[in-house]
Amino acid sequence: MTAQGKKALILVSDFGVEEPELLRPVEDLKKAGIDVTVASDSGKTVQTVTGDKDWASTFEPDTSLEAVSADDFDIVVLPGGTVNADTLRGNEKVQTLLQATSAAGKPIAAVCHAPWSFIDARLASGKTLTSYTSVKIDLENAGATWVDQQVKRCPANGWVAITSRNPGDLDAFDQAIVEELASA
Repeated sequence: MTAQGKKALILVSDFGVEEPELLRPVEDLKKAGIDVTVASDSGKTVQTVTGDKDWASTFEPDTSLEAVSADDFDIVVLPGGTVNADTLRGNEKVQTLLQATSAAGKPIAAVCHAPWSFIDARLASGKTLTSYTSVKIDLENAGATWVDQQVKRCPANGWVAITSRNPGDLDAFDQAIVEELASA
């Protein structure tokens, strides 16, 4: 299945993103014909990690958060990594971008700890989501229903959230993103 001509924004901080949760979606979405742009909060080199604690590779983003707009993309993808997710969730520009994306009826995909950003952007309430298990109580306290599934697609509130639990779910996560964009 392809989603030729669609555009995805993968948004990360410049430190602490879980390596496979960045690299695999970039690779899989490009294979599906999706134009992928990676933006970091600073626009600087991204230091990835594995298991949240071990240094992994570095990655050069295409641009910075400052230079992107929800209008330019068909989906926003948020990789996890505890430090990455925690950094992005508190960033007001990230919150504004996610609010604009959802208000435009465009999907947002988040894996592992990244659904934390839905809480701070005030997008969690009324959604059914999955995430890394330690994020469960935070999502429930913000008004979401949490499920333990490999991937969850939730169309509530006028926009689609695609969420997954961890790097082991990336096949299903990436496939759900491609299917969402191919059907749009």
